[in-house]
Amino acid sequence: MSTDTADVATAARSIRNPVLAGFHPDPSILRVGDDFYLATSTFEWYPGVRIHHSRDLVNWRPLGGVITDRRLLDLRGCGDSNGVWAPDLTYHDGEFHLVYSDVASFASGYWDPQNFLVTAPDIAGPWSDPVKLHGRGFDAALFHDDDGTTWLLSMSADWRPGRDRFGGIEIQQYDRASRTLVGRPRILFTGTPVGVTEGPHLYRHDGWYWLITAEGGTSWEHQVTVARSRDLFGPYEVDPDGPLLTSVGRPDLRLQKAGHGSLVRTQDGEWYLAHLVGRPYSPLGSCVLGRETAIQRVDWPAGGWPRVPGGVPADEVAAPDLPTHPWPAEPATDHFDDAELGHCWSTLRRPATADWVDLRTRPSHLRIHGGQSPVGRQAPSLVARRVGATRCSLETVVEFDPVDHRQLAGVTAYYNTLNWHHLYLTRADDGRTVLELLSSDNGRRTPYPELTVDASGVTRVGLRAVFDGPVVRFDYDLGAGWQRLPVDLDATILSDEHAALIIDGEPAAWGFTGAFLGLWVQDLGGDGVYADFDLATYREQ
Repeated sequence: MSTDTADVATAARSIRNPVLAGFHPDPSILRVGDDFYLATSTFEWYPGVRIHHSRDLVNWRPLGGVITDRRLLDLRGCGDSNGVWAPDLTYHDGEFHLVYSDVASFASGYWDPQNFLVTAPDIAGPWSDPVKLHGRGFDAALFHDDDGTTWLLSMSADWRPGRDRFGGIEIQQYDRASRTLVGRPRILFTGTPVGVTEGPHLYRHDGWYWLITAEGGTSWEHQVTVARSRDLFGPYEVDPDGPLLTSVGRPDLRLQKAGHGSLVRTQDGEWYLAHLVGRPYSPLGSCVLGRETAIQRVDWPAGGWPRVPGGVPADEVAAPDLPTHPWPAEPATDHFDDAELGHCWSTLRRPATADWVDLRTRPSHLRIHGGQSPVGRQAPSLVARRVGATRCSLETVVEFDPVDHRQLAGVTAYYNTLNWHHLYLTRADDGRTVLELLSSDNGRRTPYPELTVDASGVTRVGLRAVFDGPVVRFDYDLGAGWQRLPVDLDATILSDEHAALIIDGEPAAWGFTGAFLGLWVQDLGGDGVYADFDLATYREQ
């Protein structure tokens, strides 16, 4: 079963959370006719803004990503957990509208965000050239009012020392005809005492404007806040009963970090909330799978406030009264028979263009031309997929003929430039082709020379990376069957929590993504080396 789809093999009328397992945060949910769509953040990974599709809110299939080339966004040089934040997907007047933020910084209270808008007549595109919007804050979202006007919301960033960096939710009119912002922005809502007010979504219902925001930060204090007003510009009254959804104070819950929600109404008038969650390996511990997408049922009586039962994220909720619509399961093995990478794959900081991802020259093989080192942020050569379960593996067969120690190809368990484990083929100083293992923990590299394996004379090498709860292991096959490297590596370094680094109260690094399993080729001398991967098999236990 796909890593992008939760296990829904139980009751046909229930939603099992998370519906998008692994790194799928900040969901924006949308219904167009009988079709539901989820757009999620992708940060430094291509394709940007992943889209999933459902007909019943239970079964979801990946449609790939919207940002497939540098025309839409150039991620060269993008920092870890920078890039594409919190997309917003809407549909109005026969067009899909996608707003996304490109955030460039963390340090000293600066974010350097830039917001963009693209449109398309179909969810599959083609998408327009991006419209450059403001850079005053991130988490931008469109609201299409009943009178035909369109408005852009976002958090309002304040860089000034001593000020609240989350200065509230601002709104400004967007003219669809001229594709420009018009008028002056104004602050709509300054949030609750919980603070860190961001992630706005605005809805018109039951004679009210309903403002949904994320508060409390993106970790354990996260929540979904609801406020309403009779007038678009406020004042907005906060729900007196507290947040619509949160897991704060409930470390017993399987789903933590509940927040950043958006609402959708079914054809029959039922309401649901899509939101992000995390599944820590221990109470309030590391979330190696990253921030995932879940869905909750919402009760919304006429004249009343929306309510999620219990106000906490449930593992299983009643599905809407819609026909069940499963999708074909993703094959476990990708034989690389297609002309393009499948939807399960992502590439780091550069799109999968033919100059380095080659599926044509050698049929049924993925040829990856080597790229930069692990810390290179312009042209790395990593093709990877999200880790969707605590126990899973990626297995491949590689053909690679390195000529020196600057040429490496293999499999990796990866989080970001500073946190990864890598088993690779390379050339030793004595001329042998060898398998080596290297780990990086917040940039501190650990080699394992005692585990070096002689692979001389072996044309095809099997490699496997295994997640086994908090442990990562590697296996290899030189033709005589699988052998395990005798070392247990720490999987929890591949988590949001481990990646975050605060120095003197300022974020020097952040962790917003999740663990990946991937195929990694490095050509540190720029000699034009490549590796051929015959297949890739992903399995979950």
